Order: sequence, then C-alpha cells, then structure tokens
Amino acid sequence: MLRTAKLPSAESVTQAGIPFESLDGLYEKSRSWDTFTRNAVREIKARAKGVNLCYCVDGGVCEDRVAGILLAEGAEAIEGACKSTTAAAKAGVTCAFAAISAYEVGERKLTLPLVVYDIDDRMLMSDVKLILTERFGDGAPACFVSGGTAKRILLCEADRQNDYGERTALVVYDAPLLERKRFDLEDFMEILRRLRAPDGCPWDRVQTHESIRINAIEETYELVDAIDCDDPEKMCEEAGDVIMQAAFHTLIEEERGNFTLTDVLSGVCEKLITRHTHVFGQDKAAGADGALSVWEKNKMTEKHQQTYSDAVNDVPQCFPALLRAQKICKRMSKGGWNGDGWEALENKLSKGLKALRAAQERGDRKRIAEELGSVLMTVVRLARLLGADAEQALLDAVKKATARFNAWEELVLADGKDGNALSPEERQFYYEKAKEHVSES
Repeated sequence: MLRTAKLPSAESVTQAGIPFESLDGLYEKSRSWDTFTRNAVREIKARAKGVNLCYCVDGGVCEDRVAGILLAEGAEAIEGACKSTTAAAKAGVTCAFAAISAYEVGERKLTLPLVVYDIDDRMLMSDVKLILTERFGDGAPACFVSGGTAKRILLCEADRQNDYGERTALVVYDAPLLERKRFDLEDFMEILRRLRAPDGCPWDRVQTHESIRINAIEETYELVDAIDCDDPEKMCEEAGDVIMQAAFHTLIEEERGNFTLTDVLSGVCEKLITRHTHVFGQDKAAGADGALSVWEKNKMTEKHQQTYSDAVNDVPQCFPALLRAQKICKRMSKGGWNGDGWEALENKLSKGLKALRAAQERGDRKRIAEELGSVLMTVVRLARLLGADAEQALLDAVKKATARFNAWEELVLADGKDGNALSPEERQFYYEKAKEHVSES
C-alpha cells in the first residue's frame, strides 16, 4: 500500500515489479485530513488481514500520521529519507529545525527554523501562510522548495508561486532578534535580560521590586482607562506594559534563584484548570453565578482557607479603600454577615448621618472620621444589596460632576463673572444651565 503513487518514489516500486495499491483515491474522497487518516488506518488494517503488507510513505515514517498510528499499535518501521530534511538541506538550513505537516500547522507550537511539508496546493499554502505570518510576520525570510528547486522568498509571498504539489515545502528561517517584527515570550525575556546585563541599561540594572512597585499600579490603571475609552490600539499597548511589569518582577526573582517565568505561567495555568472544575473536572455549573460559586469553592480549598474570616483577611490591604470595602463585604456576606435588607440599611444610613452631624457640631475630628467611615461602609453594603458596583458608580459620578463643572465654569466665564463671587441664586442658575448641557445619563 502506497500513501501516494504520484511521486517519483513510486516508480521504484513499479520497476521492482512489486504489486501495490495507493491511497490516492481514498484521499480524494475524504473531506478532511483527519477523515483521511481514519479511513486510511481502517483500509490498511483491513487489507493486512492474513497477509504481509508494507505501507510505504513519501518521506520519513515520523512525517506520516497514519504510520504513527500503525506504529503505536505494533507495526514495524523501516525508516526512509525525510521530506523535511530534504527540504531543509535544499534551503541551506544546517542547524536543528522544527518540522510539521501543513495539515497540522494550526495545532502545534511553532518555532524557528521551521519546515512545513505536505503543501500540495495553493489554497493549503494560503492557509499555512496566514497562520505563519500571524506568528512570524509578513516579512519573515523563507524558502519555497518544490521538487528539486529552492527559491528564497518573503513569507508573505508563499502563496504567490507557480508550482505546488506533493513535493512542495516551505522553510521559514530563524532571524536575529533585532531583525524580527514578531516576538514571543522568550524573546521578551531575552530583551529584559539584556537590559539587566552588566553592559545593559544603567537604569534597568539598578531597579528593585520596591523602586518600580508603583509602576505596576500606574500601568494597570492606564490599561483600565484604555478599556473605558474602548480604544483597542491603546489597550494593546497598555496590556503590553502590564505584562512587562509582571515580567520585570519575575526576572528579578529569577536572578535571585527563586522562580522563573515558566514557574509563573505554570502556576497560573494550573490555577485556571483547578478552579474551573466545571470545565476541566466533574463539577456542574448553571450559568455565570454557578461558575463563580465553583471558582470560589475551589479557591478557598486551594488557599487552605478553613473559614470565611480567612477569605476576608486575604483581601489585599493595598486595594483602593472603596474596592477593598466591596471585596470584604462580598466575602463577609458569603459567611452569613451583611444580611440586612433595604429598610435596615436605610435606617443605619440615617442614624449614621445624624451621628456624623453631631460629631461635626462638637468639632470632634476623630469622631467625624469614624462616623464618616461607617456611613461609607453602609453605602457600600447598600450598593451590594442593589447589585451595583460602588467603585464604578463613584467613578461615573465623578466623571459627570467633572463634565458639569466644566460646563458651569464655561458659562460663568462667558458672562464675564467670577465663580467665587456669585450669589447663591446665580450659582444655582448657572448650575441648572450646566445640567442642560450634561444630561443625567
């Protein structure tokens, strides 16, 4: 049985007078590469019953998925010349390289130098090119190998050649770091290591966790701002800056021998798997709320939190006060706390305001701060009862207040007046006009 009779290698079987059949017809009938593989394995097993059968592939045994399945089930292999090795030699690649069938390009990790074989038509080459250019860039140096010829091209030109067939392969060369247009995490860490090297950047070399600590917060806020602005280009840039902060702190610990980027990525991947047991395990989750419950349960188990107090105490103290209050209220409520309804919270808020007024009348600064904190905490609990995000609600209110003040001051200045010298009636007049410019929404 021959994988294909369309290549010159099949002529040697004919010349030797050995009877054979090919799988070319089966290939034409199959809807996909996976379908062909299943059909081919089934066909070969059926034909092999009671006879000695040799399945011949066009290249190395390791380059044929059908052969791989048969070998795993006990077949014997006689290795031949690899298609990928031949293509690499024609392209002048003499170092170690990765090799992959065109039909598996979208399923495997891709590294350079890379040899892609089994590219038997232009349409398949177009699919391969799209995947490779996304990973390595349009201008990546490549070589188009077809039969006995090899032609240097740019990767973007891979599907613009004249001859495609069973002996067509594409070789993508490795390129020096500074000549690349697309990078991966390893490239990223290599650049950071270069900056931290003795002959690198003087500023980067002296940085510590403490010296760049605030940068992580600033970059995260800038990413959130880009999200709020719905600016994809800015989001892309700021996401990179956030990743850079995480990578920089990781590199400092790598230098100390504590952990590496692989440890970081392994940890987060394991966390995603173990906390999504409704996806990767046996748990069931009905809707987003059910999924969140599973996540929280697994998180408490993972962090060895025996009580809800453990979860409450685990909220980072460096969070902004309002955000931390929300997190703590949420976790306390899961432990049975903060179960008050609307009337109880309304009453608590009213009492809190009266107590705040009394402290203000006495001029008791310490008591004022305490009562104000209690009022704010009640408001946070009220927001949770209403299903609202207190942090976002306040941000929206600040944004609206800012816009109204801008409109108010513009109106006042347009009339040649001083905002600080307005009478109460004038101030209210301009405020109402400003509200007309900035709607409640």
